[in-house]
Amino acid sequence: EVQLAESGGGLVQPGGSLRLSCAASGFAFRSVSMSWVRQAPGKGLEWISSISAGGGVLISYADFVRGRFTISRENSKNTLYLQMNSLKPEDTAMYYCIEGWKNTSPPRGQGTQVTVSS
Repeated sequence: EVQLAESGGGLVQPGGSLRLSCAASGFAFRSVSMSWVRQAPGKGLEWISSISAGGGVLISYADFVRGRFTISRENSKNTLYLQMNSLKPEDTAMYYCIEGWKNTSPPRGQGTQVTVSS
């Protein structure tokens, strides 16, 4: 059974940073592209970033996070990361990881809440 468990969210002031983690199990993590998506209250699911399988040579970001967020993966730990810097109030959302490239299917995990507020 595919399981994805997000963690690392919290309350942070504008301009602050957070590092999200996604622990994956139940599938060959190394062989699968992975993505981060988010959902703000009252809004639809929004794709943030994707990283290719294996060494993660291919990476793509949504325009609204490019230069602020960095996606990475550690295959030996079956873990996906999202380093988020220069956070803005509009980044407030529930963040999810999902398998696949630019996948916006309904997430499997519970997500981790990120709140950016002073």
